[in-house]
Amino acid sequence: MEEKYNNEMKIEFMSNPNNEAFARIAVASFVAPLDPTIEEISDIKTAISEAVTNSIIHGYEENKGIVTIKARIKENVVEMEILDNGKGIENIEKAREPLYTSKPELERSGMGFTIMESFMDEMRVESTLGKGTTVFMKKIIRN
Repeated sequence: MEEKYNNEMKIEFMSNPNNEAFARIAVASFVAPLDPTIEEISDIKTAISEAVTNSIIHGYEENKGIVTIKARIKENVVEMEILDNGKGIENIEKAREPLYTSKPELERSGMGFTIMESFMDEMRVESTLGKGTTVFMKKIIRN
């Protein structure tokens, strides 16, 4: 049985660091009709920012590619997917450890997945080496 969503959207953009702000605002605008609190919208924007930044910096590195965001609303729940077709993550468990970074020379905090997890009600990561990564997040808007 197919799930019924109130609304859905999909955006694609180049893996350019300047597009991270666009992604945050686009998803925040999409979620606005649910009347989230300032804190809820801030949580969503922060998590989107972390996921998009990971795609750009770790997934594509110096290469250019496409980052895709899919978002769906079902009643008061927002489901988001951030996808890239980058290099993939060799060890997801290791990558999810707080303070772990594969790019210490870039002064990365290694807290991206930890931040996403703490701000979302659900978060999971799927990745295939050489094919890319998808981050799934879910946020319940408790108005």
